[in-house]
Amino acid sequence: MPAFGLLLDDFDDGVRDPVRWSGSYGAVSEAGGRARVPVSTGFSGYASAPQYTLAGAQVACRVYPPAVGGAASEARAEVFVITAVGGTDAGFSLNAVTGELACLLRSGYYDPAPVTVVYSSTAHAWMRLREVNGSLHWDVSADAGTWTTLRTAASPAWAAGTDLAVVLAGHRDSGTNDFAEFDNFNIVRPGELRPLQRGLAGPGPNPRTASTVRGG
Repeated sequence: MPAFGLLLDDFDDGVRDPVRWSGSYGAVSEAGGRARVPVSTGFSGYASAPQYTLAGAQVACRVYPPAVGGAASEARAEVFVITAVGGTDAGFSLNAVTGELACLLRSGYYDPAPVTVVYSSTAHAWMRLREVNGSLHWDVSADAGTWTTLRTAASPAWAAGTDLAVVLAGHRDSGTNDFAEFDNFNIVRPGELRPLQRGLAGPGPNPRTASTVRGG
């Protein structure tokens, strides 16, 4: 039963790893040392196999949002830990149209108490969801070295499940097709990001009613 801390990828080899990201969907690719996810009216995402636990672990990566590109209300880059139950998940949803970053914990695609902040491409460059001693923490960072917690909530029971997946996703409601990019997923670098392993101590609705995350 691996924890998410064992899932690592720097996306530098130019090819989607079919083992690490076996649940991927849409025309995802790697380019320029990053995972590239189409942002269109369809749904695309780098997705892991549903075989991980979030208990005592984390998911974290560098996120590059899509261009607005004429979208009416949403052009999104998202990082979610998902369960086998559609719409029961937790993570980040960045909307380039509104300039907002939402920290979400949803059931039935609904979060009764979302935390939303004005997105900063520098201060919120890195996003991390971690579980520590019964609590979930949504953290952001400019450099993956110093982190700021935007939200804390009691861990849902599913966080200890062993069939969780992570999705790096993109979607827009209209406008010109584009892409979001993700980099250095859970990569350990001295003085910066250090993935947590199971058992180690760690340091709106989403303004819409439908999810932009889809499992593979």
